[in-house]
Amino acid sequence: MLQKAILAEPHLDADHAPSHSVFGFWLYLMTDCVVFAALFAVFAVVNNQFAGGPTGRDLFEIPGVALETAVLLLSSITYGFAMLGAHKGSKRALLGWLAVTFLLGVGFLTLEMREFSHLIAEGAGPGRSAFLSSFFTLVGTHGLHVTVGLVWMIVLAVQAIRAPELGERELRRLTCLSLFWHFLDIVWIGVFTFVYLASVI
Repeated sequence: MLQKAILAEPHLDADHAPSHSVFGFWLYLMTDCVVFAALFAVFAVVNNQFAGGPTGRDLFEIPGVALETAVLLLSSITYGFAMLGAHKGSKRALLGWLAVTFLLGVGFLTLEMREFSHLIAEGAGPGRSAFLSSFFTLVGTHGLHVTVGLVWMIVLAVQAIRAPELGERELRRLTCLSLFWHFLDIVWIGVFTFVYLASVI
């Protein structure tokens, strides 16, 4: 009888069924955790395999990496402000803070690419040693994720502009990107601590 009553309610049809998008995205993030865990494990195994080349202490400049870290962490805060604007239904606040977050993300990638270019120019490219191969793979994979997040941010900004108002669908998509962006911050804290700091101490 209860099942018949539920089916009889018009507001519980398929169009108003609860979405499982956010739960599914959590599952995706768990698989991404496995990918990064594997890359961290590889780095832990080969981080002393220098093949007679430079070590992390010779190459890494902590002040520059600290600046990268500060920029990325700040972008997580600004994305939080964007979400607050979205929940208030303010497109102006959402788009403004998304623009700031995007610029900070671009700034992070610019600093990272400058670091890569500097290392390669000094002959410390990914083919120099197992240590550098694992370093470029781990940090480069994170940078690729940040790039994907920036493209995703542009897509959501365009969708928000075109939407008559910020509805449940837009908020759900913004929430998924929020999870992704904060996840990248957590991974980068691990990179900064485990790769950079541990290599120079």
